[in-house]
Amino acid sequence: MATPGKDLRVIVAGGGTVGFRTAELLDERGHDVFVIEKDPVRCGELADAYVATVIDGDATIPSILRQAGPEDADVVAGLTNDVAANLAICMMAQQMNPSLHTVLRTDPQVGDAHANLVGAVIYPERASALLAVNAIYGGDVRSLEHAMGELEIIEVRVEEGAPAVGKSLEEISFPSGSLIVSDAAGSRVARPATVIEAGHHYIVAAEPSVTDEVMQLLRG
Repeated sequence: MATPGKDLRVIVAGGGTVGFRTAELLDERGHDVFVIEKDPVRCGELADAYVATVIDGDATIPSILRQAGPEDADVVAGLTNDVAANLAICMMAQQMNPSLHTVLRTDPQVGDAHANLVGAVIYPERASALLAVNAIYGGDVRSLEHAMGELEIIEVRVEEGAPAVGKSLEEISFPSGSLIVSDAAGSRVARPATVIEAGHHYIVAAEPSVTDEVMQLLRG
């Protein structure tokens, strides 16, 4: 799976609503995003948005997929509305780079039938772009809400050796515009004396401009 807290190189196959929003969110978080889209008009719209490097072509064609550099990527997400195409893209990408984390967009009819072949499976009926981002991160960083304006509500697993580990909240200089909501057990609201523990999950509220700084403190 992808490693949260580092800049990721992500290939998104499909520039529709889900693919575009996924690319947009990843770009906001500072990641290097490539979108492969076969509709020339949509490619133009994506290019105008400046959220990703756009490749005009069919990602199920190996030569097109290779243009995005899967051998150097961390993640490939097949997010077109064609399940068979998404699976083919994920499988080809894994052949090109066995260490890739793959995300497959599927549908209720297919369900989890291919879950053993890919890193993560999402459904369009219950999978917004944020769910795709969560799948890319693999569970260590999970956005819980993105409907409150621009405020990010994130569940973060604290990495061993991160700057905040072993310190109480009153000892850590979290940036203005951020708030640690829960304690390690998730049973109490965090207090100044709450100590950050490695391997535990915390709920964090942060403005987009300081999210990266908070992630550095908790993930390293």
